[in-house]
Amino acid sequence: MSDTANENKRLMLRLGIAAVAMFGFGFALVPFYEAICQVTGLRNILQPDEVVNTQVDRNRSLVVEFDSNVHDMAWTFRPVQGSVEIHPGELVTVEYEVTNTKDEAVTGQAVPSYGPQIAGNYFKKINCFCFERQTLKAGEKRVMPVVFVVDPSLPEDVHTITLSYTFFEIAGTRAEKPAPGDRS
Repeated sequence: MSDTANENKRLMLRLGIAAVAMFGFGFALVPFYEAICQVTGLRNILQPDEVVNTQVDRNRSLVVEFDSNVHDMAWTFRPVQGSVEIHPGELVTVEYEVTNTKDEAVTGQAVPSYGPQIAGNYFKKINCFCFERQTLKAGEKRVMPVVFVVDPSLPEDVHTITLSYTFFEIAGTRAEKPAPGDRS
């Protein structure tokens, strides 16, 4: 067998091993991702939280502060209220206001985060604009509710929770504008 044939066989073997390793790495990422989400308090934001029947703890009050951000988008986004005082177990509805300042429709999705981080385990969203993509037409303004309950089993030393949303544009959702003179 020639040297070229041997080199080709060795190359094919190395490429085969690399392909198997990449396939295995893909499978290894799933439990790794789950572990990271559990450690950081991140959860699946595309599904409403399951809320068990809780009693309102009227002996305890919390302040929930609201924050809003946009990432590389021509939207204005703000909470209607800066904060609310609540009792754990109480069903609460707050609103955020968003406006598309661009002259074309834009689609975005909000990602929530919590401070302190542990609060994310006790903050149960029942209805939230973050569960689905939001498409706003040019100049459109929308008021979007968030309905939530803070689980009464939240540690006693947590007195303030900050709920922050960041809107990100969903790539590939804008319609391409035709080039001047294009009649397609």
